[in-house]
Amino acid sequence: MRHTGAAPVRPADALDASAERAFRLPLPALLGALALILAAVLVSVTQGAAGLPVEGVVRSLVGALPGVSPEQTLTVQQQSVLWQIRLPRTVLAVLVGASLAMAGAGYQGVFRNPLADPYLLGVSAGAGLGAVLALGFGLDLSWGPVSALPAAAFVGAVVAVTGSVVVARGSFRDPATLLLAGVAMAALFSAMQTYALTRLDETRSREVLSWLFGRLATHGWSPVTLLLPYVVLAGLVLLLHARHLDVLRLGDDEARALGLHPARSRLVVVTAATLITAAAVSVSGLIAFVGLVTPHVVRLLVGHSYRMLVPLSALVGGAFLALVDIGARTLAAPAELPVGVITAFVGAPFFCFVLWRGRHDT
Repeated sequence: MRHTGAAPVRPADALDASAERAFRLPLPALLGALALILAAVLVSVTQGAAGLPVEGVVRSLVGALPGVSPEQTLTVQQQSVLWQIRLPRTVLAVLVGASLAMAGAGYQGVFRNPLADPYLLGVSAGAGLGAVLALGFGLDLSWGPVSALPAAAFVGAVVAVTGSVVVARGSFRDPATLLLAGVAMAALFSAMQTYALTRLDETRSREVLSWLFGRLATHGWSPVTLLLPYVVLAGLVLLLHARHLDVLRLGDDEARALGLHPARSRLVVVTAATLITAAAVSVSGLIAFVGLVTPHVVRLLVGHSYRMLVPLSALVGGAFLALVDIGARTLAAPAELPVGVITAFVGAPFFCFVLWRGRHDT
């Protein structure tokens, strides 16, 4: 018999082919995102109370590369401001923004809900309670280079998420159940946090509220070195599972036909997104709307494929928070605005726009 048709495609082969395309990003979009984040970093490190010349900053940054030694034009004091204050804070803003944006894209893919946010499952409420206990009541969970505040916020976030999973009985096959469990857990931890705040004096209460509003103040590179391992490990997991999110968009039956285990993939993505969010919250406080706004902006520009959405959200989210931090440092100088307040000013109207657009389209 003469063979006239093409060989059938096995589900495993289809999934492997999807994996090969996992990191094929549109070149213009990738170059544009890289240019945006580089411009945001350069503007961030040069702007502030003590302005730094762009040429001198570029020479200093290039001089840090191996085998390159351009003539330096910054003074010793300017070099200190750049390398000990501005650059650590800018890098921290980029890492936090990238973390929240990737987590937002991951949550939106898992829950198939464009309004999903990294602070689902009680992450923010748990971290906030941990911060209240550390700052207000002296809870010390520090270990190694990790100070008491980041450690307490991290542990609180993880405990809240674990509670959400337990309440939902690990129901990753039903994202709606897990989402509702997270809402209930967030309400519980928020109530505990509010009660704890009422037991503090005015000075400590003000300090806790400053953290809860989000801040990127840093002295040196310690917050960056604390956050970086989580960004690398959890971020890599999210990038590698971006293709799984694309398959999950087709539905669980179609995903199984392609050789994917839907519940297992959701568990891995939710775990990685929660871990990277908890780590970001532990060093920056609660900075809302970054994980909601950024994936939507990227989705409008490049489409709905998570193979593009996750990596580009990381770049755009990092650039967005670096630019927001400039406003936090300069709009009310010499005072400093909480970063979370500015992201709320941007994110809340955008959130309303998304709701209006969704209702208008139905």
